[in-house]
Amino acid sequence: MLTHTHMYQRSYFNKILQRLKEPRHFIQVLSGPRQSGKTTLICQITQATDVPIHYALADDPSIRDRIWIEQQWEIGRLKTREMGKAILVLDELQKIEGWSETVKYLWDSDTLSELGLIVVILGSSPLLVQRGLTESLAGRFEVLHIPHWSYAEMRDAFGWNLEKYIFFGGYPGAAPLVEDEKRWRSYVIDSLIETSVSKDILLMKRIDKPALLRRLFHLGCEYSGRILSYQKMLGQLQDAGNTTTLAHYLELLGNAWMLCGLNKFAGQSVRRRGSSPKFQVFNNALMTATVGVTFKEALADREFWGHLVESAVGAAFINAFIGDFGNVFYWREKNQEVDFVISRGKTLAAVEVKSGRRRENYSGMESFARQFKPQKQLLIGGDGISLEDFFSKPAEQFA
Repeated sequence: MLTHTHMYQRSYFNKILQRLKEPRHFIQVLSGPRQSGKTTLICQITQATDVPIHYALADDPSIRDRIWIEQQWEIGRLKTREMGKAILVLDELQKIEGWSETVKYLWDSDTLSELGLIVVILGSSPLLVQRGLTESLAGRFEVLHIPHWSYAEMRDAFGWNLEKYIFFGGYPGAAPLVEDEKRWRSYVIDSLIETSVSKDILLMKRIDKPALLRRLFHLGCEYSGRILSYQKMLGQLQDAGNTTTLAHYLELLGNAWMLCGLNKFAGQSVRRRGSSPKFQVFNNALMTATVGVTFKEALADREFWGHLVESAVGAAFINAFIGDFGNVFYWREKNQEVDFVISRGKTLAAVEVKSGRRRENYSGMESFARQFKPQKQLLIGGDGISLEDFFSKPAEQFA
């Protein structure tokens, strides 16, 4: 019997289950941020299939070499020979040095012998997993991106209302702690943020200025939903770095599903890359935990709450389009602005968020429409699409 967490990412549950029923073509990789439920999801799938599954967790400090991978793989092979088909799930595999080369050798050997062992790789460090895939396993894997939890999932699992989700974000592991906000904040900062920075980014490659990367992350959380030039960032950070370094660090934070800088939509990729970024967290918990305000204080501060609403809308869009054929931008010319621009193939959508923090003026939308002729012009909040309706549905339905 599946627990309440079976409601999590029902569409992803079905996608993975369907892939595992197909003939063996690729290594299946579940990629996503920490605490997105990848392990829980695969355990639930174990209960939903009649195919034998061997699950192995490479989280023991004593596991240091490739022999362990070969041992687990052999168990999967034995099950396959007995039953004709089996699934091998390798969790936290990125912790073993040289794991991708070993997996490549074993996978290619099974391919030559036409053994039907299906392999699933999970990892809590998306950057380290991706590096192993691109270095050794090109053409042999298929990635399914598992994003942060949505409002609908947190509501169904924990009974949250929308205000609670906008403030506390979508980390299921932190949900039981929200009644003790100090404890919740410590958990998010110590167990999620610091672990992601120290294990997912700093261990991946040489970072010349780790303190600058951390300060950039905190600055981005504080300014999530707002545009800040790289020169102003350097002034705020009081560091003798350069804009190239900041752009690189921001890209690393984005690849770790923590914080990104949205580019300005200009219709030309060169101009987009040279624009001032609009900070955007992937999960509002990162913003509220680092800023340090309480839930009650946030509700009472109309300006700050408006920023939280806009940030939550942006987070919904960027989580929806990771790994998909879609991109999220912003647009601004002088004093005219569009909060989000969604580009999906030939479809362009302009999105304005009515959060109540500012006097509403839609001249930016009108100017953007004249220049770029989007297929959709959306107003979220106020007398547009209600916030409850927007957050209750997949964001891609609106773009």
